[in-house]
Amino acid sequence: MSKQERRELQEKQRAAKEVAKAQPAKGAKAANKPSQASQDNQSSKKLSKAAEPSTPSLGASASAKSLNATSASTSQHNLTGTEAFGLRIFSHFGAIKHPSGPAKGDIHPAIVRLGRQFAEFAITGANARCIATLTAFQSVIQDYSTPPNTTLSRHLTTHLSHQINHLVGARPMSVSMANAIKHIKVEITNSDIDMPEQNAKDELCHKIDLYIRDRIIVADKVIRTTALRKIQDGDTILTYARSSVVEKVLLYAHSKGREFSVIVVDSRPMLEGKGLLSKLSSAGIRCTYILLPALPSIIDEVNIVFVGAHSMLSNGAVFSRAGTAMVAMMAQERSIPFVVCCETYKYSEGIHLDSFTKNELAPLSVSIPAASSEEVQSEPNLQILNPLYDLTPPTNITAVVTEVGVIPPSSVSSLPFALGRQFI
Repeated sequence: MSKQERRELQEKQRAAKEVAKAQPAKGAKAANKPSQASQDNQSSKKLSKAAEPSTPSLGASASAKSLNATSASTSQHNLTGTEAFGLRIFSHFGAIKHPSGPAKGDIHPAIVRLGRQFAEFAITGANARCIATLTAFQSVIQDYSTPPNTTLSRHLTTHLSHQINHLVGARPMSVSMANAIKHIKVEITNSDIDMPEQNAKDELCHKIDLYIRDRIIVADKVIRTTALRKIQDGDTILTYARSSVVEKVLLYAHSKGREFSVIVVDSRPMLEGKGLLSKLSSAGIRCTYILLPALPSIIDEVNIVFVGAHSMLSNGAVFSRAGTAMVAMMAQERSIPFVVCCETYKYSEGIHLDSFTKNELAPLSVSIPAASSEEVQSEPNLQILNPLYDLTPPTNITAVVTEVGVIPPSSVSSLPFALGRQFI
């Protein structure tokens, strides 16, 4: 026999042995099957008798439907937020997680107090929130002690991460806060290991002061000086909601003797424009206050629009208070210059095509007056949905005024290279 024939014979013998081994096991299973089969037959007969068609089957089907309806209503009742009413497209929006819950872990009292202020919207605005966060971090750093067998440059970053998580739980983090925190972590990592601990903490607090001064305070001064060139005597300026940098621009222009009037457009539920109206009118500026639905009736009298920004995206779009996109669209249709005043530290490398990708929901305490909150919440089929921000496309923006100058939206992506990527 050849080698191939011997190999085939061996394979046949091996297959026959495997078949012989498998037969006893099948026989044992077959012996146990009759008892199980009889039980299954008996149970199936009982079920078939119960399910035989007859006149009482209508009641059975009705009860089944009621059970299904009850289970469906129970499952719907278990859903919370936007999912209970089918608005799953908004379920990923940032919302408050534990506005007044106890602090978890080693959280500094300044962070606990700041988190409560964020959750209650006692501190609003990108600049105000960022300055408050950096100031609280200075207290955390000064009260920090490096554990044994470690260094400040390594452990302090971990300690700050717990504080950051607490703030994010109170309210989603803004782009300006994220950029500032990133800058602080870089400074901590680059701190000198051989420097005494107190000196290193003092140096970090000093760098935080420099960041607040250079990226926010001085940047706003440069922006107001640059934006002053866009304001002429007799202009009617329109602004939406309330922006701290736009407020400084208008007050600075008035102090320089420019004669102009301001139309403050506001919207619910925040009604931030009331605070801006109070500041401008007390300074002696002629103001008109309207709500957003009345904008079409007055926009033809406007010469220029100034708004602030929550963040600038790399494609030139602006993420700002909800309603800004509508104002920009109406201004663009009438060829009215739409100018955004924004600091460069609010730059984000991300790109959003709409405001549904990422947003934040206003809590019920802000959306509903306290007098009617219980009445509104008791409504079974009512869900309050108030996104705080919207996206203004670059095609509706005339220019962006920053501390590095006036740039078109198409050049926003060049900011990291103009300032140095480590400064963004």
